[in-house]
Amino acid sequence: MNGYDKVKAYCAEAGIRFLCDEPMKKHTSFQIGGTVPLFVVPKNVEELSALLPVLRENIPHFFLGKGSNLLIDDEGVDAAAVFLGKDFARCTVEGDVLICEAGAPLAKACYTAYRYGLSGLEFAWGIPGSVGGAAYMNAGAYGGEMKDVVTYCEHLDEKGNLCRISAQELQYCYRHSFYTGKPLCIVRTAMKLVLKDKEEIRARMDELMGRRKSKQPLEYPSGGSTFKRPEGAFAAALIEQCGLKGLCVGGAMVSEKHSGFVINYKDATCKDVLKLIQKVKEEVKRQTGFCLECEVMQLKADGSAVRAVPAGCF
Repeated sequence: MNGYDKVKAYCAEAGIRFLCDEPMKKHTSFQIGGTVPLFVVPKNVEELSALLPVLRENIPHFFLGKGSNLLIDDEGVDAAAVFLGKDFARCTVEGDVLICEAGAPLAKACYTAYRYGLSGLEFAWGIPGSVGGAAYMNAGAYGGEMKDVVTYCEHLDEKGNLCRISAQELQYCYRHSFYTGKPLCIVRTAMKLVLKDKEEIRARMDELMGRRKSKQPLEYPSGGSTFKRPEGAFAAALIEQCGLKGLCVGGAMVSEKHSGFVINYKDATCKDVLKLIQKVKEEVKRQTGFCLECEVMQLKADGSAVRAVPAGCF
């Protein structure tokens, strides 16, 4: 019995739902990617905690939320995907603290905060990721970041133990946290917000959503902003300055609406996207001297990641 068979047998006995040979293009915002041999869907922290040691002993694996910052190899990935979806999407409020499970969409977290008259998370309205993914990478937009509101994160370690990390221990900086490169699974995040008039909160949310719709290519699949902001410049401005708007490789394109986005314009493959990213990086380096760093996480066929070991939710 190989490692995958052992995990399947364990899941069947424990009543944990799983799928075999699941197409990952169904689970990423790029809508790109081959299959994974095993797609596991635990329904609570207890199931996930018991499952993790079994996974660790037998097969490579990664954790998946909304898949909004993830590019999967066309040949698939030789690893199990552990999906934190609707069963990990509860949001609760305790006073001025919003507590969200890792699989909760940021949209749900923002709307819950609005309903309770809590301000501070408006910047995330329209970001298509999960709370766990946002906490993992310190997601941000329009002057706000997760580090501004997160008070603690809870995660499961490789042995399935539940641990809590305080805001001071999270080591937040630009698109980086304590979790970067660590094989830990965020399961819950607490955010301290501020009581405010609901109409003011709604107005700010509407304003930011309007700006997103007018400036970002939301009508096409993508992984969000493709490149990190280089020190002393803006990636989109550099790309536009180099005349790369509309540049295509296969079905991938540098968005004509926002040059910081590489989009799946027409049935793009992972190879198309990677070739286009490389062309952009080379041309920006040649013309401006700036080295662009990719913000999107790529999972290769052997289960390895280009930027870091997969962790948290993406």
